[in-house]
Amino acid sequence: MRMSRARKAVLLGVVVIAVGLTGRAAAQSTPGEPVAAPVSAPASAPAPVKAKPAPSKSATKAPAPPKKPVKGPQATGRSISYAGGPAGSRTMTGSKGIALTFDDGPDPATTPQLLRMLRQQHVKATFCLVGKNAAKFPDLVRQIVKDGHTLCNHTWDHSLKIGKDPEGKIRSDLMRTNNAILRAVPKARIKYFRAPGGNFTPRLVSVANKLHMSSIYWKLDPRDWDHKKGESSAAHRSRVIATIEKHAHPGSIILSHDYAQPDTIAAYRTLLPYLRKRYQLIALP
Repeated sequence: MRMSRARKAVLLGVVVIAVGLTGRAAAQSTPGEPVAAPVSAPASAPAPVKAKPAPSKSATKAPAPPKKPVKGPQATGRSISYAGGPAGSRTMTGSKGIALTFDDGPDPATTPQLLRMLRQQHVKATFCLVGKNAAKFPDLVRQIVKDGHTLCNHTWDHSLKIGKDPEGKIRSDLMRTNNAILRAVPKARIKYFRAPGGNFTPRLVSVANKLHMSSIYWKLDPRDWDHKKGESSAAHRSRVIATIEKHAHPGSIILSHDYAQPDTIAAYRTLLPYLRKRYQLIALP
C-alpha cells in the first residue's frame, strides 16, 4: 500500500528526532567510564566512647601510713632491743632478771669460793671463760656446768686487740676456746661471747654470731678490776658494793671478775643476799 506524501514526511521527522536524541545521550557519557552508582545517604557514625576521667588527686586513695617501729628483740634488724654495747653487743637481759657475769676464770683460788656462795644463795650466774684457763682447770669447768651456770667464751688468752685481727684468726681463737671447754664438758652449751675489755668490733661480733654465740657487753661495771693506787682492800670492797647497790636495775647485765680478784669474792658475800632480796638473779638463758 502506498503511503501518502504527508504521512511519509511525518514518519521521517520522527526518525530524525529519535536519532538525534540517541546521539546526544552517547556524547554525554565518556566511553569506558563507569557510571557511578547512586549514592545512598551516609550512615550515622557510631557515638564516640567516652573515656573514664582520671581520678583527681583528691579522690586518689591515700597510701597507708608507715608502720610504727616494732618494739622487742627484732626492732633494729640484726641488733636487738636490749643491745646498747659496741657493735650491737648486748647490755640487758631482755627481762626483769639481773644477770651476774664473772670474767677471766676459772681460777683455782677464787672460783670455788664463788661457786660455793652461789650454791648457798641458790643463784645462777654466767661465767666468761678464758680458753687457756679452761684447758688448765677442766674440773672447775665441769663444776660450773654441774651447778647449772651459763658458759661464755672469753677468747683464748684475753687478747684486748682480737677485734682487729683478720676474720680467720678470730675464728680460730674462738673455736680453740670452745674446744677447750668442750674437752672438759663434751655436751656443754656455749651460747655467749664477750670480748676482753669489751672491745667489740663488727667483725668480732660477726664471727661470734657465725659460731652461734651472742655477744654480751654489760650495763653495769663496778670496776672491781681497777685497784686504785693507795686504795685498801676494805675500801675497794666498799666501793664495789656501793656501786652495784646504787646502779643495779631490773634487766641489767653486771660485769665482775672471779680471776685473781679476792676482793670481788668478798664483796659478793654482802652483795648476793642484798640483790637476791630485791631482784630476780638469773643466768643468761
